[in-house]
Amino acid sequence: MQLVWTEEALKQLLEIEDFIAKDSRKRAAEFIDQLVNYAEKALPDNPRLGRVVPEVAHPEIRELLFRKYRIVYRLKGKHLEILTVFEGHRLLPTDEINA
Repeated sequence: MQLVWTEEALKQLLEIEDFIAKDSRKRAAEFIDQLVNYAEKALPDNPRLGRVVPEVAHPEIRELLFRKYRIVYRLKGKHLEILTVFEGHRLLPTDEINA
């Protein structure tokens, strides 16, 4: 399956990187690279690897956990759309997905 990052997900990655970069630009870039690589290696061959997102309970909207972040994605035909990425202690901001 092809993995596609939505504009919202890319925006969230930039915000996460900017936040971490306040302490270390190098660490921020490394973290984002690790998160992206994790999703891109794990999901295409195992699209149902993540659990169904509890806040929406839709079988096609799932999440993969990476450290303390939630990577929310949607199964859509032959594509996986990464919808958003955010800290795991937060609830899914439903305005960040088009369910």
